[in-house]
Amino acid sequence: MEHVEHVRFGEQLYAIIVRASFREPGITFFSSPELSQQLAFMSHPEGKSIAPHRHNKVTREVHFTQEVLLIQKGKLQVDFYTEAEEYLESRMLGAGDIILLCSGAHGFHVIEPVEMFEIKQGPYAGENDKTRFREVPASEIRVKGPAL
Repeated sequence: MEHVEHVRFGEQLYAIIVRASFREPGITFFSSPELSQQLAFMSHPEGKSIAPHRHNKVTREVHFTQEVLLIQKGKLQVDFYTEAEEYLESRMLGAGDIILLCSGAHGFHVIEPVEMFEIKQGPYAGENDKTRFREVPASEIRVKGPAL
């Protein structure tokens, strides 16, 4: 799918980017069952009904936080790093784009004023939830994919 990018480094999936231009009828799942965060796009015609339902109590084991960012407005640069804190490369996100950050490490630079939603497992554990480290110098940034 040209509007979907699976960002991989080696065999490891770091992120799934779905561009604002993605359109498919029905339900399209982007995440695989082993991920702790599910990402899907749904497009239904007028008159379609989805049966009332509730979600059952299911015990799940989550070892690492995975997060989804939905860009409402602006431009955001996502920088990918290994878990050993080595810079890999970057991607640019614009209004309507969505990213599921699956593994590795990441940082962000706001290129144009941004408004976005963040969705991830909770509750937020404050500083115990993450390890901060030094970002890559701007001179070493390599943006792959559409420049937007």
